Amino acid sequence: MEAGTLQDVWFWLLALCVAGYLMGSISSAILVCRLFGYPDPRTEGSNNPGATNVLRIGGKPAAALTLLGDVLKGVIPVLIARWLELGPLVAALAGTSAFIGHLYPIFFRFEGGKGVATAFGLLFALHWPSGLVAGATWLAVFALNRISSIASLSAFVVAPACIFAWLYPAFWPILLMSVVMIVRHRSNLEKILRGEELGFKKKD
Repeated sequence: MEAGTLQDVWFWLLALCVAGYLMGSISSAILVCRLFGYPDPRTEGSNNPGATNVLRIGGKPAAALTLLGDVLKGVIPVLIARWLELGPLVAALAGTSAFIGHLYPIFFRFEGGKGVATAFGLLFALHWPSGLVAGATWLAVFALNRISSIASLSAFVVAPACIFAWLYPAFWPILLMSVVMIVRHRSNLEKILRGEELGFKKKD
C-alpha cells in the first residue's frame, strides 16, 4: 500500500509516532506482574519494569510474556510504516516513538523501563541483518559476563554502525535511540564501575 502524497506522508508520520508512543506506554512488565500477582517491578529487584527484572521477580513464564509484549511494541509501528511504504526514516521514527513511550509511559506516571526489548523489536523489523548483528553482540557479551545491562549497551553501540552502513536513511533515529538508551542506563553504568551491578549466575 502506498501512502500517497507528501501531505499523506506527514499525516502518517504524525499518526504513527503518536500511536507508537501510546503503544510503547503500555507497560508489559507492570501488567504481567499484576496478572501473576507479583510485586510491582518498579519496586523490586533492579526497580526496572522490563523482562530481565520480571525474570528475577517471577521467573521464566512471566518474563517471556513481558519480553513478547515489549518486542511487539517495537515491531508493530515499523511494520505498519513498511506496509504503507513510507520509507525507512518514517519507519525508524515510528519505532523510536514506541521506544520513548516504553521509557516514559503516559499510562504509568512516565516511569518506564530501559527499552532494550522494544529497541530490538524495532531493529529486527526495520532491518533484520542489523538486528542479527546486535543480537549476536548481546549474546556474546552476556556469555562473557552474565550482566544484561553491559550486553544491551554493547549491542546498541553496534546497532547504529550497522544501520549507518546498510540503511543510512534510518541512521539518525537509531543513533538517537541508542544515545537515549545509554543515558537511561546511567545508574547501571555507575553500578558497573562500583562492581555492584546485578548479574545472572551460571548454572552448574
